Amino acid sequence: MSTLSGPGRTPPRIAVALQYDEPGAPRVVASGQGWLGDKIIETAREHGVPVEENPVLAQALSTIEIDEDIPEALYVAVAEILGFILRAAERR
Repeated sequence: MSTLSGPGRTPPRIAVALQYDEPGAPRVVASGQGWLGDKIIETAREHGVPVEENPVLAQALSTIEIDEDIPEALYVAVAEILGFILRAAERR
């Protein structure tokens, strides 16, 4: 049986999906790691949702319950991601 941590092991990928409807705060709508994280990313790409890889922010967001708003402490970091998404949408 293999373990998920230890020397030479890659930690499982964490994925967090956010939904943002103005004027409220972004909220977590999906979160998972390992195969579930991979499935969240795959589903996003299949539906044309831009994906930004930021492991540190994903780790912080993964501690938030589903359907909960992100805390104010993460507003700036998430705003940068939303800016990325908006710029990507403008290029289409």
